[in-house]
Amino acid sequence: YTTALFGKWHVGMTFLDEGGEPINKNGLEAVQRIDYSRPISDAPIHRGFDQFFGTVSCPTTDWLYAFIEGDRVPVPPTRIIDREPLPNHPYSRDNRPGMIAPGYDLEEIDLVFLEKSRAFLKEHSKSSPEEPFFLFHSTQAVHLPSFAADPFKGKTEAGPHGDFIFELDYVVGELMKALGEHGLADNTLVILTSDNGPEVPTVISMRNDHDHDGARPWRGVKRDNWEGGHRVPFIARWPGKIQPGSRSEQTICLTDLMATCAAIVGAELSNDAAEDSYDFLPVLLGTAGTKSLRQYTLHQTMSLALAIRSGSWKYLDHKGSGGNNYSHDGRWGMKPYALPELAPDAPGQLYRLDEDPGESTNLYFEHPEIVKELKAKLEEFKVSGRSAPVRG
Repeated sequence: YTTALFGKWHVGMTFLDEGGEPINKNGLEAVQRIDYSRPISDAPIHRGFDQFFGTVSCPTTDWLYAFIEGDRVPVPPTRIIDREPLPNHPYSRDNRPGMIAPGYDLEEIDLVFLEKSRAFLKEHSKSSPEEPFFLFHSTQAVHLPSFAADPFKGKTEAGPHGDFIFELDYVVGELMKALGEHGLADNTLVILTSDNGPEVPTVISMRNDHDHDGARPWRGVKRDNWEGGHRVPFIARWPGKIQPGSRSEQTICLTDLMATCAAIVGAELSNDAAEDSYDFLPVLLGTAGTKSLRQYTLHQTMSLALAIRSGSWKYLDHKGSGGNNYSHDGRWGMKPYALPELAPDAPGQLYRLDEDPGESTNLYFEHPEIVKELKAKLEEFKVSGRSAPVRG
């Protein structure tokens, strides 16, 4: 396979200082210590991608506002970002005061990534149309700040974030169009998904300003172990393989992409790889039936709090959200969204999602046998280091 990644890469990437030592810190001072003449030792091109053009972390949020090509920063940052010329609205306040490179336009990021993916598809179809490819297009949209490019500003009635969602729709449409133009659409599996639920200030402002709730009907948002933090769209298109317009009630996790892709290409995974990954190719092909491929699914928040799901039952091995603080107004004002705690003495939470999708009634004390079973299984997975069955 020819492989390419265009967009943000939010895993690893170690930068070195002038002495060749790794910079294991975050923030402005850390970025200012980077020696840009040195390669990045663990860039995507060292992890299986033939090509990479993008950014480390979020392109318009984090401390380094500069593009990376391969394992180098071709145009290093020269100054601290000036927010004065940038849009100023409730969806714009997630810029950290990092270093920015000349010509790096925060409002054009997704269009830059789009052109890279377009060029890749055009070149691949011309140079090796019979050979397979894997393209990972990783957008900034719709992560905060909501900086839609000029052609999309004011195009919706849902404010700056609605415009940003509209831009994401455009990017997806243009990628699909490119596949068609280059004769690749009928033999390509396309997956569109997200890595977490809606961001806190975004969803609060959209609720207040436009009666739009990216988490509805689920409880919680990004960083929470409740459903609003983890439930995301998952859309797949594969002509001749996936039945158009079909839906599935199967529970899948993004970790399952590894085992599924391995099954598609006929690769064998060892037991020390993708330890939480299930092959859901039968779900895509419509051959899985009604039996759940996943007996258990793990959830984890940024605080490393864990939860486990089995069928309609979900057990959270902690109190509260596991992520955001709902006990006071705090940074984002989450207190108005706190639900009454009906079992305040319970050390964990048990919900039955088919009857209580909003996770409003903690059944910890009503079903101790379910709590015992799920907690024991969670501990088993922690000890064994895997939740997927042993292969082979």
